[in-house]
Amino acid sequence: MGKRYAILGGGGSFGIHSAFYLLDHADPELVMGIGRNLMRPEPFSLDIEKRPRYEYHAYHVTYELDLLLELLDRKKPHVIVNFAAQGEGAVSWKHSWRFFETNSMALARLAEELMKRDWLERFIQIGTSEMYGSVEHAASEDEPIKPSSPYAASKVAFDMYLLSVHKFLKFPMNIIRPSNAYCPGQLLHRVIPKAVICGLKGEKLPLHGGGRAEKSYIHARDLGRAIHLVAEKAPLGTVYNAGPALPTSIREVVERTAKALGVPFDQLCEVTGDRLGQDSRYWLDSSAIKRDVGWEPQIGWDEGLAEMVAWGRKYFDVLKAWPTGYTLRA
Repeated sequence: MGKRYAILGGGGSFGIHSAFYLLDHADPELVMGIGRNLMRPEPFSLDIEKRPRYEYHAYHVTYELDLLLELLDRKKPHVIVNFAAQGEGAVSWKHSWRFFETNSMALARLAEELMKRDWLERFIQIGTSEMYGSVEHAASEDEPIKPSSPYAASKVAFDMYLLSVHKFLKFPMNIIRPSNAYCPGQLLHRVIPKAVICGLKGEKLPLHGGGRAEKSYIHARDLGRAIHLVAEKAPLGTVYNAGPALPTSIREVVERTAKALGVPFDQLCEVTGDRLGQDSRYWLDSSAIKRDVGWEPQIGWDEGLAEMVAWGRKYFDVLKAWPTGYTLRA
């Protein structure tokens, strides 16, 4: 029997897909999801709670740190993976302190407590490619940091903290900075699931700025594989980008989604104005993670979007009434 894993932010779609990947490939003793909410209904949980060797607990890393630490001390996970974050850079211009409260302060408090625990072998922080800002070339891990939103700045702060406590206090950590991930179960304010549900409902998707912005996308199962490989093979203290070789314009993403749905592109979307602070290109150099642990994306657009459409059709009765806006919560 293998290791015990804890996934913070484990109620979100990326945490759930990472848990599925670890259950299927890591032969774990336990995979424990921990999130601030009770588990969402099946279209979002994908019924992961029915899997053997998996359990889910609802604790808030900012406001229930004492209860979270009691749980961790009982279960003694060898590896902690942290997805927990106040997300969504586009809305972080308002109430920006909330992003620092969770993404910087709460996580620093957690890490300082974890340094006292001898059962922890590795802490893997899931960072963000947004900290490099808009780039003209593929950004490597030593690219100058140019956060373009309060969200990205709050994520940078904790990355810098981790690098310092690893260097001087030997905290056993790694950082993975993934490109934009997508997957079945993702909330509907994200462009790919929103496009799928709009297409199935016969509604128009607003395409900001005509979809000129370019972003790099990976399927969350590929991210789960990156986490597993880093947990097993990576030298402690290293930072890794994890993304595809080339970025894709938002317009092309929506065109591909329309094709997967079998509807004309101009029937699926309408062009709207750009968002505040919208970066024009996210693009990662992921050669280090390939060199050190052998990771590169395996799931292409056709396979990934076919999964998204199948998910949308399967759960359409629930998803058609689910909100597509982002709600900021503590």
